[in-house]
Amino acid sequence: MAGAASALFLLDIKGRVLVWRDYRGDVSAVQAERFFTKLIEKEADPETQDPVVYDNGVTYMFIQHNNVYLMTASRQNCNAASLLLFLHRVVDVFKHYFEELEEESLRDNFVIVYELLDEMMDFGYPQYTEAKILSEFIKADAYRMEVSQRPPMAVTNAVSWRSEGIHYKKNEVFLDVVESVNMLVNSNGQIIRSDVVGALKMRTYLSGMPECKLGLNDRVLLEAQGRTTKGKAIDLDDIKFHQCVRLARFENDRTISFIPPDGSFDLMTYRLSTQVKPLIWVEAQVERHSRSRIEFMVKARSQFKERSTATNVEIELPVPSDSTNPNIRTSMGSASYAPENDALIWKVKSFPGGKEYMLRAEFRLPSITSEESAPERKAPIRVKFEIPYFTVSGIQVRYLKIIEKSGYQTLPWVRYITMAGEYELRLI
Repeated sequence: MAGAASALFLLDIKGRVLVWRDYRGDVSAVQAERFFTKLIEKEADPETQDPVVYDNGVTYMFIQHNNVYLMTASRQNCNAASLLLFLHRVVDVFKHYFEELEEESLRDNFVIVYELLDEMMDFGYPQYTEAKILSEFIKADAYRMEVSQRPPMAVTNAVSWRSEGIHYKKNEVFLDVVESVNMLVNSNGQIIRSDVVGALKMRTYLSGMPECKLGLNDRVLLEAQGRTTKGKAIDLDDIKFHQCVRLARFENDRTISFIPPDGSFDLMTYRLSTQVKPLIWVEAQVERHSRSRIEFMVKARSQFKERSTATNVEIELPVPSDSTNPNIRTSMGSASYAPENDALIWKVKSFPGGKEYMLRAEFRLPSITSEESAPERKAPIRVKFEIPYFTVSGIQVRYLKIIEKSGYQTLPWVRYITMAGEYELRLI
């Protein structure tokens, strides 16, 4: 990482310093006052409130969590994204120790806070940010201990995310391939934006220091091995790995090789920017009968294969804010009026592929309206759903191998699921 943080400050909501740790000796506590002055100046215009502020040779990077500002100051040309990510990891660690990060929890745990800041950053460079590893040798009741703790092996060896000596009676690996579909459709039925964001989420309960190898139907890998890729391979964009993955090995032969952390973690995230066909298509017709009545006719159609079934489908249809006396009929599922959201919520528990369902709704409107009333806002139709055993991208786990020197047997479980992300249709 180019450049390093000079100091880390924890400030209250009024800009007063709660805790600060000087790492390089080239800034002072006065920098916190200058930072907060700059922050107040920008509060008048929320659009210019960036997480990075530059003033008089010092770069300030900050995030806010509850009533606490976490801020780093640096005189070097540092990697801002890396330090902002570090601040988010600091929040995660503090929440692991204190349940919630607030001004009160910091004041009650000054000693632990300084110990953590000493271990998490050294001379301005991030070090250990895994809460599980830190909690093995920095304990909330450390002052009660009579025997000094040896640092865990994870701090002294190359695998900082996993401790040695882990043992399970039953060795299991659970891998969930989760894809979120983001889609925006305009009033003409044209797709304005569509992409798929995926994640490989793992839960590992493995003894020892296992070596895992994961194979996907990655087009680059299959072509390098001379295998046919007709209709079975995919191109992954914007891949981001957990720190446990050996990047050099992946760059060399596209093999995902790693020693996993214990418990739950995201092994990999990716994005596909290809055009995606809407999985659930919604058509809505609105009829206004004078000013006293409005009628909706909605068709929802599943556009995936019949062997798949969407579950927990929820369609949120915007209605006028002054609607009353709803009369709703559906061919499947149940629908209810949610006046607090100015919406009609249609829920279908099970929606098989290739099916079409209908909803009709009628609302009464007040007979008297103001001539100077504001124009009615046009909110989009929002859709939520989950489709198990299905992926939009076609990603497949070809193999998941676990190798450990003791040679124990492992049970790997792989599951696929697709769900709606920001799925909006501006059809009304």
